[in-house]
Amino acid sequence: MADKGEKMKVYINSILFNRSLVDGPGVRTVVFFQGCDLHCKGCQNPSSWDIRQGTEMEVEDLAAILEQNCLNKKVTISGGEPLFQKEALLELAERLKGFDIAVYTGHEEKDVPQDLYRYITYIKTGKFVQELKTTVMPYVGSTNQRFRRVDDAKVQ
Repeated sequence: MADKGEKMKVYINSILFNRSLVDGPGVRTVVFFQGCDLHCKGCQNPSSWDIRQGTEMEVEDLAAILEQNCLNKKVTISGGEPLFQKEALLELAERLKGFDIAVYTGHEEKDVPQDLYRYITYIKTGKFVQELKTTVMPYVGSTNQRFRRVDDAKVQ
């Protein structure tokens, strides 16, 4: 979280409102965070890698935009790499109370902040591997990736 009196900033690439059917269950709004530390070969969004190319905004402003424009309260946070901006991701998820949130990370589950699980419904983990690309497994880009519903009982 930002220091007291200082507002948390986030860099985003773009927002796709109420149109995605492939980024988690249902029709979803997708927020593409800017900045990535993985740079997967065959990435579908390499323009999101350099954080300096993103649009800077306050997390609370992004949350307000989503609350106003995400009609069904289903949002997927993708990238770039959302964990590249862990603190902003955590604050955004916390602010979106009542939302069905999916987070798409190329990192492994062990790298996901445990606090994040309190606020999200789904998580996609695993680096995209072009040689394992799939178009038949729902919500993943390669067969090594895992998409799962967060089980509240397992959250510490």
